[in-house]
Amino acid sequence: MVRISSLRYNLTCLRLVVVLAVTAMPAMAQQTLSDRPIGLEEAIGIALKNNPQLKQSDLQVQANDIAHQQSRWQRWPSLSFSASQGFSFGRNIDPFTNEFVQQNISFNNYQLGANVTLFNGFQLQNTVKQNEQITLASQKEYDAARNSVMLNVALSYLQVLNNQELVIVAERQLDATNEQVTRMDRLVTAGVEPVTKLLDLKAQMANDELNLLNAQNNVELSKLSLKQHMNIPGNTQLEIAAIALPDPQIQLYDATVNEVYEAAIASLPQMEAAKLRIQAAETGIAIARGRYLPSLTLSGGISTAYSSNAPKERFISTGQPGSQMEVPSTTDFLLIDGKREFLTRIVSVPGGEYQHFNYFNVLDFNRSSSLNLSLRIPIFNNFQAKYSVASAKVQRLNATYQDEIAANTIRQDVEQAYISMANAAKRYTATQNQVQAFDEAFRAAQSRFTAGALSTAEFNIAKANLDRGQANLVQAKYDYYFRTKVLDFYMGRPLDTN
Repeated sequence: MVRISSLRYNLTCLRLVVVLAVTAMPAMAQQTLSDRPIGLEEAIGIALKNNPQLKQSDLQVQANDIAHQQSRWQRWPSLSFSASQGFSFGRNIDPFTNEFVQQNISFNNYQLGANVTLFNGFQLQNTVKQNEQITLASQKEYDAARNSVMLNVALSYLQVLNNQELVIVAERQLDATNEQVTRMDRLVTAGVEPVTKLLDLKAQMANDELNLLNAQNNVELSKLSLKQHMNIPGNTQLEIAAIALPDPQIQLYDATVNEVYEAAIASLPQMEAAKLRIQAAETGIAIARGRYLPSLTLSGGISTAYSSNAPKERFISTGQPGSQMEVPSTTDFLLIDGKREFLTRIVSVPGGEYQHFNYFNVLDFNRSSSLNLSLRIPIFNNFQAKYSVASAKVQRLNATYQDEIAANTIRQDVEQAYISMANAAKRYTATQNQVQAFDEAFRAAQSRFTAGALSTAEFNIAKANLDRGQANLVQAKYDYYFRTKVLDFYMGRPLDTN
């Protein structure tokens, strides 16, 4: 069984997946999984599609990107339009003449305004920069999470292959014992050997059957683990395609542990994410310091209004000599016997004519424009800027510690992977020699047992040693192969199955 002692070690081993898969394929429907064996590439595709944590990580990337895009648009002017309808009763100010009138008035107001920040201590620019850094960091964290899913599937897939190979070893052991039982049964029937030897061999065969059953159970358990990483129901029928792993050629690794560490620091996405988080925290300090600086904004607008008290006609002058005329007042009046009598004025007017004064003419007549430049200089803001800077510095220090933690974790994992690879090489070599010795001992024991010169107990011991050695050799092969590919992953090398 391939065992990885550290969870963090597992998470950094993503490129083992590239040994057997390049990109994830769309997941097949669960009911078709039993139609044919699936490969690692397809298993990874199903896991990536079904994993809810990965979907959450992707949503976080999208949310950060939305915040980034939104902050970019904050640098552009804002434009707004407003309109209102109102009614006034009794003594009011006429929106058309701005004079007091004693009558009911309906009116409309329209405003179109724009506002742009010219300078605010570079807070807008730095906010855009920080949001971009946060988005990139979250993308790298998504890559790390995706790699984790792929790695877990690959580990489970290899564990199934390992256990399936151990089943083959157990079947061979059972077949060999069964042959011995058949042979001994003939010898006992012929009266050549005592029945006790046959009973001892049957007991050994029962033990081999139990070992086979345990090996088959381990295959089912490892398949269940693979299904859980793929996020499919445990009762789904699943068969995986075999991968031919060659017997490893034991040799010294061509890089030192420090070289492997430096390569890992330069390539792992979690390290890139940690660096980006530090940069985002540095930008956060610049944003906070911008609150000490003045801000300058430019605004402008166009407005107009309509009043139901506006005159229905308007005199348009032609510039020619005119005459005197009587003009009734719309605001000045006298009360005579309780009746309102408006005053008539005699005025001199140039030549011209009266024209109809409609709704749009009133709006055009009341049109006004404005342009404002506003400067704000912070003098005292209850130390908000001071503590914002202090908080941003704490965030930067925290991001720095996170970077150190990530680097230390990678160093520890690389050192563990390196020593594990060296130990796995020694174990594989020793197990090979052990199996050869057990095989020769078993062959000799089998010959002596056949000749009647060896007891059944001694024969069973020789066979058990060979069985155990063969199982250990399978485990050692997977262990050495996996750990060597892990170091290749740290070095950023193309990984293959050779």
